[in-house]
Amino acid sequence: MSFVTGLRCRECGKDAPLAAVHVCEFCFGPLEVVYDYDAIAGVTSRARIENGPRSLWRYADLLPELPDAAPGDRVDLGAGLTPLVPAPRLGAALGLSDLWIKNDTVNPSYSFKDRVVTVALSAARSLGFEVAACASTGNLANSVAAHAAHAGMDAYLFIPRDLEETKVIASSVYGPNLVAVDGTYDDVNRLCGEVAGEFPWAFVNVNVRPYYAEGSKTIGFEIAEQLGWRLPDHVVAPMASGSMLVKIDKAFSELTKVGLVDEGQWRISGAQASGCAPISATLKGEGDVIRPVKPDTIAKSLAIGTPADGYYAIDAVQRTGGSMEDVTDAEVVEGIRLLASTEGVFAETAGGVTVATLRKLVAQGAVDPAGRTVAVISGIGLKTTDAISGMARPTFEIGAGLGDFEEALSNAGRGTTPLASA
Repeated sequence: MSFVTGLRCRECGKDAPLAAVHVCEFCFGPLEVVYDYDAIAGVTSRARIENGPRSLWRYADLLPELPDAAPGDRVDLGAGLTPLVPAPRLGAALGLSDLWIKNDTVNPSYSFKDRVVTVALSAARSLGFEVAACASTGNLANSVAAHAAHAGMDAYLFIPRDLEETKVIASSVYGPNLVAVDGTYDDVNRLCGEVAGEFPWAFVNVNVRPYYAEGSKTIGFEIAEQLGWRLPDHVVAPMASGSMLVKIDKAFSELTKVGLVDEGQWRISGAQASGCAPISATLKGEGDVIRPVKPDTIAKSLAIGTPADGYYAIDAVQRTGGSMEDVTDAEVVEGIRLLASTEGVFAETAGGVTVATLRKLVAQGAVDPAGRTVAVISGIGLKTTDAISGMARPTFEIGAGLGDFEEALSNAGRGTTPLASA
């Protein structure tokens, strides 16, 4: 059952029919999916969701499955329903007594991008597309390649040529057409806009972006359900285009609107790398206009210099009383190490940005130390090992004898404790 009624411009409010189109033909504003919330409220319930699939598709009533969708259109690798776990040791290190980690490193292609891709390609198939495509900083290409392979779709993936090798491998293994472009992500994105106008392909983050973006709402849906159908006090999320943050905020609003959670207040804050922080810089007072930047950061998955949802992210943060900050590459690396050493979660650089930003926001008094705070960890560290390879070395390098080991411990000032006699 579909509750989608059409598309609507987020700027001028003009309605548009369901199609592979992402901007308003009147004002060029971005289009967004429109739902019949009264009908959703009349059908959906906590029990209906809890008895649904063990994936993000348990929230199908609030996702853009199109009215003409065929039973086989859904492209599903099992994304979503990732762990929301308490993080007491990281919380103690940061000065927070009720910190939780939303661990999206365990999605099928190891990042939150599986959420948006499963939704986008399902809509694309309902719209009749046979080829999947995207402009990507890495994780999205990995996810589109995996889902396209699963669905038997051809795929064209456009990436910056200087992408991390592990992310190139993690896409190419699925057999797509991988196009390395000599330029930044923003150059790649502009190219894809042109290609989308010439080829009948579903670019998940271009012409089917209205459906794609809705997948990020499921992070918010899951956080609320996993907290016992309660909203957290504060969520901190990484920002590239800003879309994830905007959609988490939208998810909390929708859950309230259809009666799945009680009305309440939440705050949402955004995290960027200082080497690509156009949204954060604007919110912090460097003008009213988001100025494009040329990215220079190890956090390549967040390296979008012209963020499509930047103004909407600023609105969500200001409206909810949140904050934004950005952190240096050194702070990103320290964030990765701190998360791994306290909670056993190995995050990619975007996760380091989130943890380091959370630390900065706590120091500024922008996060309630006693409040229930959720940090979104969006991708796995095994994809960005280059960022920490110079620091992640063996503690000891020794010969193969017990004496070698004991000598190493002694040299390091770590005494040994002999086993007790029987």
